[in-house]
Amino acid sequence: MSLDANKKLLFEHQKAEKLAAELVRANKKLLFEHEEKEKLAAELIIAREFRIAAIIFESQEGMLVTDANKHILRVNKAFTRISGYSAEEVIGQTPKLFSSGRQDKVFYKAMWDSINTTNTWEGEIWNRCKNGDIYLGHMTITAVRDTGNMISNYVATITDITLNKAALEKINNLAYFDQITQLPNRLFLVDKLNLALAESAHSNHHGALLFIDLNQLKIIHSIHGYSVRNLLLKQVSTRLTKIVRKADTIARVSGDEFVILLENLSQQNIEVTTEIQNIAKKIIFSLNQPYQLNMYKYRGTVSIGATIFNGNEFASEKLLKQADIAMHQSKVAGRNRLCFFNQTMQEAITARAEMEQKLREAIEHNQFQLYYQIQVSSSGQALGAEALIRWQHPEDGQISPFNFIPLAEETGLILPIGEWVLNTACAQLKKWQQNPLTQDLVLAVNVSALQIHQEDFVEQLKSILQKHKITPERLKLELTESMLVENVSGIITKINTLRKIGVLFSLDDFGTGYSSLQYLKKLPINQLKIDQSFVRDLITDTNDRAIVRTIITMSHNLGLNVIAEGVETVEQKQYLLSEGCMNYQGYLFSKPVPIDEFEALIFRLSDT
Repeated sequence: MSLDANKKLLFEHQKAEKLAAELVRANKKLLFEHEEKEKLAAELIIAREFRIAAIIFESQEGMLVTDANKHILRVNKAFTRISGYSAEEVIGQTPKLFSSGRQDKVFYKAMWDSINTTNTWEGEIWNRCKNGDIYLGHMTITAVRDTGNMISNYVATITDITLNKAALEKINNLAYFDQITQLPNRLFLVDKLNLALAESAHSNHHGALLFIDLNQLKIIHSIHGYSVRNLLLKQVSTRLTKIVRKADTIARVSGDEFVILLENLSQQNIEVTTEIQNIAKKIIFSLNQPYQLNMYKYRGTVSIGATIFNGNEFASEKLLKQADIAMHQSKVAGRNRLCFFNQTMQEAITARAEMEQKLREAIEHNQFQLYYQIQVSSSGQALGAEALIRWQHPEDGQISPFNFIPLAEETGLILPIGEWVLNTACAQLKKWQQNPLTQDLVLAVNVSALQIHQEDFVEQLKSILQKHKITPERLKLELTESMLVENVSGIITKINTLRKIGVLFSLDDFGTGYSSLQYLKKLPINQLKIDQSFVRDLITDTNDRAIVRTIITMSHNLGLNVIAEGVETVEQKQYLLSEGCMNYQGYLFSKPVPIDEFEALIFRLSDT
C-alpha cells in the first residue's frame, strides 16, 4: 500500500476515535444531567417532608426530643409556652428538670418499664414550670430505634390539661386526696390545720392531732402484695370515719400512717386530755377488730401519738412532727396505746436519729463481732453455742444489742446485719469442721421476722452454706414465737425446704408469745427453747414451775428436743433435769464470750 493511502487510513482512524470520544463525553453529560435531575427531585421530596415535619413539630402540642441518654436535643414553641423554658435553657438538660415531686419511684419505674418493653408510654403526669407552678399534662413518650434495634432517641408530646374543665375535678382529687382511701392527703391536712390554728387563736378552744400508725402493714405488703394492703387501708379508713365527728378531718399522710385533726375541743387542758383519750380508746378498739382481707384474716395493732394546740404558737409542720414523735414513743412503749408529746420525746427522737446514723456506719465499717454462749448437756458435754452479735463502737465502746437490734428491725437494717451474722457464723462453722474437738458442735443463729419473710431467704441461706462448704446439720436457726403471727404457711414452707437439706430449727422464747398451738404441731422444728423469764424465778415461783413443766412435757409429746436458757444456779439446773430438760444455756456454764475464749472453754471441757 502506498504512503498516501496509509496516511489517509490513519487520518480516518484518528477521526473515528475523536468522534467516539465526543460520543462518550456526550453520554457522560447526559448521564450527569440525569443524575442531577434525580438528586434535585430527591432534595425536593426531602425538603417537602422536612416542611411537613416542621409544621407537625410546631403543632399546638408540646414536643420534646432527647438522645438515647435522655439529654434534650430539641423542643418546639408549644413546649416552651407550656413550660416557660426557652429552648436554650433546656437543650442538654434531662427531663428531670421538670419534675414536680408528685410522682414517686414506683410511677417512674412503671413508665420506663412500658417504654423499654413496648417502645411507648401514655398517661397523665404532673410537671413543674420554670416559675414553679405545677401543671397536669397528658404525655406520650415514644422510643425511636435505629436499624440495629438500638434506642437512638425519645420523642415526647405533652398537652397541658390543667385548665380542661373536664379534668378540674380529677386534678383537685389528685392534688388533695389519697387515691386508695379517698381520704384527704397531707397537703389537704396542712391547709386545714393552718385554718384550725387561726380559728383556735380566735376562739381559745383547743385542738389536737392524733398520729396513727398501723403496725406490721409493711409485712402484710411484703407477704400479700399491694391489693391486700390496699384492702386493709380502705377498711381502716371506713372504721375511722365512723368514730370521729363530722367536723373532724381524717387524712392518710403516708403508706401506713393516718392523722386525725380534732377541732373545737374544750378550753380546759384536763378536759381536752380526757376527750382525746376517749377517742383514742375507740380507735384502738375498732382497729384491733379482725379484718377480712379476701381469703386472709388479719388482726393488727396500732400506735397513736397526740399533740395538743391552742392558738398558732407552733407551725403546722412542727405540730405534725410532734404527733409523729409521740406515735413512735407509743411503739416503743408497747403499741396499742396513746402517748402525748413532750420535750423528752424530742430528745429521744434526736438520739434515735443519731443512733441510726451510727448503725449505718457500723455496717459500712464492719464494727460488729460475734460472741458465743455455750450450750451443754446434763452431763456437762458441750453441744454447741448460740452466736450473739456485739457492736464495738470506736468511741462509745460496746453497745448492747437491746439498744440497737429493735432499731435495726424498725429501719430494715436488720437485713444486712442478719446476712453478715449468717456469713460470719458459717465461716466459723467451717473452721470448727476442720478440728476433731469442735467438728460436732452445733451453732445457733437468731433470725429476725424480716429476714425469714424475704422471698429469697431460702436461696440466700443455701448460697451462704455453699459458699462456706459447711455441713447444714451444724447450723441451727432460732425463730421467735411472735413470727408465727403472720403468714405461718409461708414460714412452714421455707422451714420444710431448709430441713430437707439438714438445717436445724429452734423455737426461741417459747411461751412468751401468742402463737396458736395448732401451728406448733405443723412447724417442722427440732427444738423448743424455754425462755429465761420462766427460768429466773423457777425455784421460788410456782407459776413459773408449772409453765416450765408444761413446756417440757409438750416437747416430749411432740418429739422435740428442749433447752432452757438463762440457767444461772445449780438449783435451777437440778430442777430442770428432774422435769426432763437435758440441755442448758446460761451464766452457770459461761457468759457470751469472744471466739478465742469460747474455744479455750471447749478445749478445757474436752480435757475433763
